[in-house]
Amino acid sequence: MRVEPAPGDWLLPDPALADPGFEIVGLGADLAPGTVLNAYRMGLFPMHVDTGELGWWSPDPRGILRLAGLRVSQSLRKSVSNFEVTMDQDFTRVMRECGSGRRDGAWITDEFIESYSTLHQLGWAHSVEVWRAGELVGGLYGIEVGGVFAGESMFHRERDASKVALVALVNKLRICGDDRFIDVQWCTDHLASLGAIEISREEYLLTLKQALLLEPCFTV
Repeated sequence: MRVEPAPGDWLLPDPALADPGFEIVGLGADLAPGTVLNAYRMGLFPMHVDTGELGWWSPDPRGILRLAGLRVSQSLRKSVSNFEVTMDQDFTRVMRECGSGRRDGAWITDEFIESYSTLHQLGWAHSVEVWRAGELVGGLYGIEVGGVFAGESMFHRERDASKVALVALVNKLRICGDDRFIDVQWCTDHLASLGAIEISREEYLLTLKQALLLEPCFTV
């Protein structure tokens, strides 16, 4: 069962009113669980900017992965059988691994870990863990609101381990129907090779609005 956190104290900016092409639509506020959850429902996500301030981001265009659009190569299909996959078994450790020793994970501060771990305990944040021989070698985590899983970060310590985590997540979500999607924030070349696409902010917000009418797929 999911538990709604106490409402945040901040009025976050409406991304629909932001200028096209601008990714950061607001600065400030906090990472209280209620603030963060409200942000995802609005189509925003938090990340610090270079000045150290907390930014609220709405990329335009936005990267998404439709479940039916996942591309699984023959080599990746073979890799899937080489790992064990679990879900929600070691959430905080996955977060720490995503931020450990990586330049692109430096934004995952202790403050972020505390907030998202609380959201995990409340049933909103989820992780996928990938293991080999009892060792955690890959994974991902994110927030699920309605029919959208907002993927935050992933890591791998063995080849294909993070991709295996993504395949497992898509398979999990597809049980609840293909009318939901994964928000990947930015469509990198790596994610594009797996089937991610770019859509405009306007289209993203309309797609999000429809997805929020669905029930989340993860259960607690």
